[in-house]
Amino acid sequence: MTAQVPVIDRDELARRVLSASTASADAVSVDDLTELTGGHSGHTFAASLAYRDGVLRQVVLKVATPGVPPVRNRDVLRQARLLRALAPVPDVRVPRVLFDDQGVPPAVPPLFAMDFVAGDSYEPTTDPPRDLPATAVAGRFTAAARMLAAMQAVPPAALGLDDEPPGSLQAEVDRWERALDTVEEALRPRHSECAAVLRARQPEELPPVVVHGDWRLGNMLAVDGDIAAVIDWEIWSVGDPRLDLAWFLSMSRVKGNALAFYDPPGLPSTETVLAAYEQARGGNVPDLVWFDALVLFKSAATLSLIVKHNRRRSSPDPSRERYAAQIPGLIESALALLGAGHTGCEP
Repeated sequence: MTAQVPVIDRDELARRVLSASTASADAVSVDDLTELTGGHSGHTFAASLAYRDGVLRQVVLKVATPGVPPVRNRDVLRQARLLRALAPVPDVRVPRVLFDDQGVPPAVPPLFAMDFVAGDSYEPTTDPPRDLPATAVAGRFTAAARMLAAMQAVPPAALGLDDEPPGSLQAEVDRWERALDTVEEALRPRHSECAAVLRARQPEELPPVVVHGDWRLGNMLAVDGDIAAVIDWEIWSVGDPRLDLAWFLSMSRVKGNALAFYDPPGLPSTETVLAAYEQARGGNVPDLVWFDALVLFKSAATLSLIVKHNRRRSSPDPSRERYAAQIPGLIESALALLGAGHTGCEP
């Protein structure tokens, strides 16, 4: 039986938004409340706030899922906290948080409102082609690389986030190994060996920074060749800066990227994107090959979960079954990068 998706009472939501907004501004109505699709860890709404002086402000609302504790990726107030912390950082663009309401969870879910930012989200190697100039595609990649370096230049303590415990690289490997442990053996040959080699050859960790967790163009709003805002901060953490960098670099590849379906005009080389990041960072990045292997291992785990959940559906999507054949190759590629390919060498 399919679990029932919790429903949010829109009239009650509008009343809560109006009450929260009037604490800092003279709003008189909440109009055009529309739920947006695509979220997986809460609810996202678009709305218009009307003010007494006739100003109409477009906003986006993030609302936790009612009926369940707002923790981890469902903790919308934690997302709002980060957005507020990043707002004053030079050369980093995020939506401005306007107000929040803590609710009475889990029955009355927390929420926050942020400014609507114009722009489009487009992952060039994954999404169907768009009528976008090649210069804009290249510009978005390099702009996002520079913005990542700018964000990582500010230590978490300087952002008021010194109470956030940093995650370790070993914990990252453990996480994806556990995910692979849950799928059938045919999908994950040599996955335990790969995890062991990753642990044995783990490089020295760099000072922790804010980690988005899924830094890619699909989680950004862009206009022409520039980034207007980075969005979707549900899984942010504090950790090694190369976690975001290596994942982002993988999205500029077609070969070896299991999620890539297109090779659009203007797609820059990985070397070009890395050069933009390193120039903004002010130095070279060490030990990226290990992180490239981790990305492959993470991709294998992510695709294995997609296949597992798809096979459990009453009507599986045949198109998702194609991932099953790719997963063993991803693990083998990770082992090859680590110098432990088909020879099965010990870590």
